[in-house]
Amino acid sequence: MGRLTIVFLLLLSTAAQAQRTCGTTRYIQEQVQANPQLQEVYNQVEQQVQNILALQWAARDTLANEIISIPVVVHVLYKTTAQNISTQQVLSQIAVLNQDYRMANADSNLVPLVFRGAKGDARIKFCLAQVDPKGYRTTGINRKYTSNDYFLADDGMKYTSRGGVDAWDSKRYLNIWVCNIFGRVLGYGTPPGTPADKDGVVIMHDVFGTVGNVRAPFNKGRTTTHEVGHWMGLKHLWGDNECGDDGVDDTPRQKSFNFGCPTFPRLSDCSPNGNGDMFMNFMDYTDDACMGLFTNGQKKRIRALFATGGMRNLFLNAYGCDSTLAQGGPLPDLTPAPVAASIKLFPNPFTVSITIYSSDATLVVGKTVTLYNAQGLPLLKQTISKAETKIPVNFLPAGVYLLEVGNSDSKAVHKIVKL
Repeated sequence: MGRLTIVFLLLLSTAAQAQRTCGTTRYIQEQVQANPQLQEVYNQVEQQVQNILALQWAARDTLANEIISIPVVVHVLYKTTAQNISTQQVLSQIAVLNQDYRMANADSNLVPLVFRGAKGDARIKFCLAQVDPKGYRTTGINRKYTSNDYFLADDGMKYTSRGGVDAWDSKRYLNIWVCNIFGRVLGYGTPPGTPADKDGVVIMHDVFGTVGNVRAPFNKGRTTTHEVGHWMGLKHLWGDNECGDDGVDDTPRQKSFNFGCPTFPRLSDCSPNGNGDMFMNFMDYTDDACMGLFTNGQKKRIRALFATGGMRNLFLNAYGCDSTLAQGGPLPDLTPAPVAASIKLFPNPFTVSITIYSSDATLVVGKTVTLYNAQGLPLLKQTISKAETKIPVNFLPAGVYLLEVGNSDSKAVHKIVKL
């Protein structure tokens, strides 16, 4: 093999390595293949999100304007000095998350004018945890030496028994494992509904943060922004299918992923208009410097997870960001009374009335039942007085409705159909 050929191949290899590779899609496929029931869980989470969005919760729920605080624990797994990233590097990544999820990133001004109206402030605040799972003071950075040369994208880093470190309570903390990942994968995030011991985000050590041991073009912290997006229920813009759907109405349909820094407009045969792909969105594959926004539609999907009835609602009760609460001892249970699990509705579809039955009357007595139409307008309210309550609905026209049972502490949402 000639010298020019070798140089050419090295250049090709370097170019290939510079392309973003997210391991989330493959990870989900492998998890579902190993446990087919997990797909049903993911489907249920998606239905929860759709139900909450259908209720137009943002217009009614105090969560619409509340800033949601997410305690973060960064598990730094290292074998070499370079892998043991500095505290400054960790802090720089937290700063990026806070900028990107608050639409405070300076490079959002580089978003083309036609897309600027879609920019959304998710109103999410990230902090390094100040209280550990045992109730003691912590820095939120959990360092551990590992004898592993690298980890595969198969959750090995999430278990002490496999050379990693066990997750902190994923109902209270966003777990981020920073380690040496084998191959070209820069990171992956678990979607809502993933088993608690695996729930979190994994990031390659040299694409985490903006200072210290970071490599271009992934040196602005956007790999973590992207993977946390998956943790918050966002999909890739192309829906992981050619011209697919990401479930967000204000991200234009695009054929597939984009690498590098495309020139605007980036058009394909899937483009709905001359504006083309929103390749500067955090959920594409472009270089860090070319990413700049989440949309309002993505914001709504994110915040639906934290709304009452959402999969990550318990984070509203997490207080790991407040160091004054580090008193030691067990933390209180965040899990609300299991209203949803105790309730059955029948018949559904219905004609004249629908009955709400709970296997445990103490969970529902005194709670409010609210019926909404498909546009999110309340049609009926009633207080539950016993384990079995009949709701008269003969006045309703045929159609699809949503029934909320419960209050702000514990609420279940059900889709019902009038024949």
